This record gives sequence, C-alpha cells and structure tokens, in this order.
Amino acid sequence: MFERLTDLESEYETLEARLPDIYASGDQDATRTAGRRYAELKPIIETFRELRSARTQLDEAREMVRTEADAEMRDLARDEMAEKESSVADLEGRLKVLLLPKDPNDDKNVILEVRGAEGGEEANLFAGDLVRMYQSYAAQHGWKIEVLSSQPSDMGGYKEATFLVKGAGVWSRLKHEAGPHRVQRVPVTESQGRIHTSAATVAVLPEAEEVDVTIDPNDLQIDVYRSTGPGGQSVNTTDSAVRITHRPSGIVVACQDEKSQLQNKDKGMRILRARLLAAKQQEQADELSSARRAQVGGGGRSEKIRTYNFKENRVTDHRVGLTLHSLDHVLQGDLDQLLDALVEADRAAQLAGAAN
Repeated sequence: MFERLTDLESEYETLEARLPDIYASGDQDATRTAGRRYAELKPIIETFRELRSARTQLDEAREMVRTEADAEMRDLARDEMAEKESSVADLEGRLKVLLLPKDPNDDKNVILEVRGAEGGEEANLFAGDLVRMYQSYAAQHGWKIEVLSSQPSDMGGYKEATFLVKGAGVWSRLKHEAGPHRVQRVPVTESQGRIHTSAATVAVLPEAEEVDVTIDPNDLQIDVYRSTGPGGQSVNTTDSAVRITHRPSGIVVACQDEKSQLQNKDKGMRILRARLLAAKQQEQADELSSARRAQVGGGGRSEKIRTYNFKENRVTDHRVGLTLHSLDHVLQGDLDQLLDALVEADRAAQLAGAAN
C-alpha cells in the first residue's frame, strides 16, 4: 500500500506544479481532467502525509519508552505511544477507504425510474409516494429535479415516472435505492379496513453523455403520436408525443410530457442513452432488460429491498437489517439514516473483498 501511495504522491506533486500552466492553456478538457484528478488525489495524499507523520511520532515515543531512564518521562511516553497507535490505526483505516476503486458513475447525475408494480391502483399510489419522497430528499440536499417522462394514474399516483436528479454525490447515494419497494397499509380503495401489500419498483441509471454511448441514427425507429392524459394547450391536440425504439437492444422509450415534439425527443434520447450506458457498464449491451431486472426484480410483493409499514410507522431495509419507526419522516425525505447504513455496508464489503 505504501509503495502505491508513494507513487501517487509523486503524481500529485507533479500535477500540482503543472496546474497553473494547464489552467492558463485554455484547454477546457485538459483543465477538467486535471482538476478532477487533483481533487481525487488531494484527500489521499493529505491523509498519507498525516499517517507518515504519526508513524514517525509513534516510533519516537516507542524509542523513548525503551531508553528513557526517568520513570515519569517513560509514563508520559507510554501515553504518547498509545495516542499515536490509535491515530495510526484510524489513519490507516481512512486510507484504505480512500484507496478503494472509484465507482465510474460517481461524477454522473442519476435517472430514476419509479413504477407501480403488483397491487393495481394502490401500487401506483405508492409509486407516487416514492416519487415525492425522492423529490423531498433531493430538495434537502440542494439537488435539482427534471421530470423526463411520467404517466399519472387515475387516483393521483404514477404508473411510471422517470426523472433526472442533478447534483454532487447523487449517484453515490441514490444507487442504493434500486430494487422492489414493498408497502403494507390500508389502501384508500379498501372499504373493509384490511391491510394490503403492494409494490413499486425503482431503477437507478447513471446519466449518459453523448460521448459515453454511440447511437447510430439508423438503429432508431421514431414514432410520433397524440399525447394522452390531462390536457392543456397543444397537449392532446397535436402529435407531440414521441416513441423511440432502439432496434439492436429492443429498448423502447416514450415521452409525452412536453408540448413540443422536439423536446419530447430530446428527453427520450437522454433516457435511451442512460439505459444503454447501464447495459454497457454491466456488459449486457445486447439486452438491457436483464440488467434492469437485476435492479427491479419481477416487481413482486415477495421480492423487496425495503418494506414500508404504515400501521406501525415502520420502515425496514432488508439488505442491512435496519428498522426505523419513523416512516412518516422517511416519506418526507429523511433518508440519510437508511442510506448511511447502506453506504457503510457497501464500503465494508469492498474492504473485505480487497483484503481477500
């Protein structure tokens, strides 16, 4: 580890010396690449230098304990040695985390797809609850939301909603939301007061730039049609809705939220690129649906990553075995306690893998 850190320190020092010239060159790509790399290396090198200093001080304290004739001074040296041993252990742990392989999607925004699954209209209503939960969470973190596509249900939920979340650290947090979410509550459609179990699915895709995915226009079939659902000026009266079919993969994207056919096409292409990038990164570019099924499962009520129980005001994340009795707050966007546990579990798994 220390050999690698010494090499990284040399790279950091070289880059630090070259940064003024790179910035002055006016080359935006080079400036962006250098700035990103410098930002990646800085916390690693600062922690490495702290560790090196702490180890030197630890060696000095050990030597003093070994050679000091005065008993009082030896006791002081022992205290110093214990403090530096704790500091060294803490810094080594932080360095191991910093040296974990970087997720290639960490700098990307997120396209979030929420769909009602098993449970009919109640599942669609729950999908609406999840959409509002993520919107509130995004607002709390200063992230921006852009709706790309939506299909409202008859009672105010969503059959499907796809939206873009923009901001720093979006992927590192929201990637853990992918999968089936199960709800247990008395539906508004239930006249007997019985608790029903329904499900909604969430897929989380990294937003793809045009340079990330090459799409041959000849591979696309683009159909236009009249929008359906709540109307307004130009909506339901013109052929503004767009359906894009990517023939090689079989992916179909439909957008109808905007009044302009061009705007709907642009949003559809962004969703298509994201889905193709997800497939490419999972080495399943021939069939994205299998990659998405790995996230959303079959949407069944028996499959779930998390359960929301309204009667008990309880939410349980089954991946980390964490239960909170604060469902009302979670649905208002207070997701950090759940997501912190998932991030920590993910990090622990990576560290265990690196150790093995």
